[in-house]
Amino acid sequence: MLKDVERRQLDQYDEKIISILSQEGRLPVTDLARRIGMSKSPCQVRLKRLQDEGFIQGFRAVLNPRLLGREHVAFAEVRLDDTRENALEAFNAAVQAIPEIEQCHMIAGSFDYLLKIRTADITAYRRILGESISTLPNVASTSTFVSMQSVKDFSF
Repeated sequence: MLKDVERRQLDQYDEKIISILSQEGRLPVTDLARRIGMSKSPCQVRLKRLQDEGFIQGFRAVLNPRLLGREHVAFAEVRLDDTRENALEAFNAAVQAIPEIEQCHMIAGSFDYLLKIRTADITAYRRILGESISTLPNVASTSTFVSMQSVKDFSF
């Protein structure tokens, strides 16, 4: 993968490939090539290069949280009692083991981390908060914000 300082500029075809695949990741290469106005072989070469260079990191299924019983979304602000590098690394590693934590962001501000937690309902969230999140390394306090509706969930 290229380092950020070595990253090359994307041309219009690369940008179209990325835009289309961000919405339709399972699109066959022949259809992708047709939609960007290119033949299959050069499109395939570009697609492989975008993957090799790290612009495209993978493909995944977009799941329906309601049908999977994980419709409840809460955001938790987390404040740590220690923000030295070892403490941050311990927290970062421990967060990986909690499947209900969908996203974890280190924040520059009045708290240290923002977590997006997805559970079946508020009762399940309270259990995860009390048994898992609050017991993560160096957690001093948390504040919860419950999502009432997702207005925009994904774009790039």
